[in-house]
Amino acid sequence: MFETYFPLAVMIIAATIIGVGQVVLSHFLGRKSKSPKKLIPYECGVDPVGSAHQRFPVKYYLIAMLFIIFDIETVFLYPWAVIYKQLALFGFIEMAIFMFILFVGYVYIVKKGALRWE
Repeated sequence: MFETYFPLAVMIIAATIIGVGQVVLSHFLGRKSKSPKKLIPYECGVDPVGSAHQRFPVKYYLIAMLFIIFDIETVFLYPWAVIYKQLALFGFIEMAIFMFILFVGYVYIVKKGALRWE
């Protein structure tokens, strides 16, 4: 059992060492210039204006839903395509139901107007 998980443990340890090492090295080797201008909040190159607790438009969340719909679709289509021949008709019906549910989400987003350019 140890032989099975040893490569995984080595990868996790190596990733941790690399990640922590980069943070520590940047702390010791990086420039440290503390000026009042550097200490203000930074927002995409523009000085922040207004409250940070403002409401986002619903369209933002609809676009996020659209991304999740197509992201989930892609993630589940790859393994399904790999074993499609083994699943036969059951696999086809299962994926058809899954695609229908995603299509309902897509229709909802289109009806709400998330894809309109304004």
